[in-house]
Parts: sequence; C-alpha cells; structure tokens
Amino acid sequence: MKFSLRKVMGATALASVMFSPVFVPVVLAQNATPQMSGEMRVVDNSVTVGNLELSGAFTRAMPPRAVTGGGFVTIVNNGDEDDRLVSVSSSVAEHTELHVMSIVDDVMRMRSEPDGFVIPAGETTQLKPGGKHIMFIDVQTPFAKGDDIKVTLHFEKAGDIELSLRALEIGAKGMMPMGADHSNMDASMQSGSD
Repeated sequence: MKFSLRKVMGATALASVMFSPVFVPVVLAQNATPQMSGEMRVVDNSVTVGNLELSGAFTRAMPPRAVTGGGFVTIVNNGDEDDRLVSVSSSVAEHTELHVMSIVDDVMRMRSEPDGFVIPAGETTQLKPGGKHIMFIDVQTPFAKGDDIKVTLHFEKAGDIELSLRALEIGAKGMMPMGADHSNMDASMQSGSD
C-alpha cells in the first residue's frame, strides 16, 4: 500500500480529532425488515430484530470538503448461533463498506473487511472508533451536526436492519480512547490497496 506524506498526515490529523474516550449513546433505529422469525421492538435507544439488539448508533459531522466518514453501533447477539454482518449500504455515499482500524507498531492501519464481521452468539460486537466500523466513501454531502444518516446493515441470518445514525459534532466523544471516522482520508487509501 502506497501512502503519500499528505495522506499519512491527513489520516494522523483525522485520528487525533476523531478518537475519544467517552461513549455518546445516540440511537435512532427507524425500521427493520428481518428475514427470520422474530418480532422487532424498539426499546430505550435500541432496536431488536430476532436475536440481535443494536444500540448506540452514531456518526460524526464532517469538515466541509471531506468525502469519507465513519459510522458506529453496538450489536448484541442474544442467540445460540453466530450471525454475520455481511455488508452495509447507504444512499449518502458512493461506497459504504465495513472496515477495521488498528495500531500496529505505532502505525495506524485501516483495511476493508469484504467478508464482514462475525457476530458471535451470546456476545457483544462493537463497531466503534479505533476498531471495526462502517466506512462511508465518496460522501455526496458532508454530514452536518444533527443530520440523521440512514444505513442498512445486511446480516446473514437476521436479514436487513435499517438504522439512522445521528451526526454528532466534529470531535465528539466516541466509545473508546482511540478511534477514527476517516473524514479527511483520501479515498485512494481505501480497501484493497495494501
């Protein structure tokens, strides 16, 4: 993967702005269309479809000319079988992907996860700053504070679950000390180039 100094510096600056230690619970689950049996219920900032409970969904406002952003949500699998978050889609960006960000030898690395994420039975999976997350690439209009960003999460067993991610202010506190939403990253740093 080739990185120009501008790309690396932009990603580093983005990480310093976007990572933070405090969880901001903003859930705006709007609709769900399960493909398995199970009743959907919305309870206190969460949506439950089948054995999956999703909560804490949010994104962040983006700088004026930014073309990429991140989305975050907590997924609890209350079932006895693993499920898989296969993909994600949204009309707000040219591409919407599942990504993982990590720090390896003091270097921030990001990669797409084309096979999605396993949601283990009886466990909690967090899509959060600094780890697994939704990546919006080539965003049509940068997210502004207060926007509700519609996404559809495509699960192997639970089916499609539609959420609305509330855009918090730039630099809003996230779910862990280090995180990123890639708002200033050049789209050429996206998946498949490493």
